[in-house]
Amino acid sequence: MAECIYIGLGANLPSEAGSPAATLEKALADLASAGITIRRRSPWYESAPVPAAPDQPWYVNGVVEVATDLSPADLLGLLQRLEAASGRIRSVANAARPLDLDIVDYGGLVATVGTPLLPHPRMQQRAFVLLPLQAIAPHWRHPVSGLSVAALIGALPAGQEIRLL
Repeated sequence: MAECIYIGLGANLPSEAGSPAATLEKALADLASAGITIRRRSPWYESAPVPAAPDQPWYVNGVVEVATDLSPADLLGLLQRLEAASGRIRSVANAARPLDLDIVDYGGLVATVGTPLLPHPRMQQRAFVLLPLQAIAPHWRHPVSGLSVAALIGALPAGQEIRLL
């Protein structure tokens, strides 16, 4: 079973499960029901959309550490099925959504071609990924740059609003 797999969760629209936070809780239950072992979970954070979109509600975000025998591609397929079941329709990039699930890091694997790209190609630019990740994995290092999560947080672009929920 692969260890130290990190999944980012986010939502800024309600779903059949209820509020964005309720949708994220249901996603965690659905992951567990699918045989994914949830080892650690961050607190929920509220964050402004990135890139900035004043017409969108703020997101609820978090990160979980999981273990699974699924390959990265199979795990991504499961995550996308859960997104679709929550009502997510992929239209334009960065659109508001009832559920967004991303593989942030899959045991340090680096994949620059194919699907999924690993580690997530924009994770180091996102406070809504790095702050929850630091909460559960303070010693984590980026598999490509080798930078610590604290160093990545220190280098974040300005203007990302985020607060503990």
